[in-house]
Amino acid sequence: MVDTTPLTRAVDHFADRLRAAPQSRLQRGGASEALELARELSRRAQLLEEPAAEPRVMPDAGMFAAADQITVAAHDLALVLDDEGQLEQAVALVAEAQQRAGV
Repeated sequence: MVDTTPLTRAVDHFADRLRAAPQSRLQRGGASEALELARELSRRAQLLEEPAAEPRVMPDAGMFAAADQITVAAHDLALVLDDEGQLEQAVALVAEAQQRAGV
């Protein structure tokens, strides 16, 4: 079993920054970066759970839901990760998305 604490910490930090960000920052790309991250984390979780199934796309629930979407997607992924390499990739994705989001 993989200790997914680094992933949940990184995502929780990003989500907190999104929640504290002004609406203008979310509109300038913070929310869209978060949504893309949530979709990618969700896709990875689904592929680990059901490799033969076509992953479903996480819907756009609006800019104010972006923080919750990355949190849910990351926690879903954390439940199915089975090696350190997958964990490291997920943590890197979060860091890159947060940097692009500017929060």
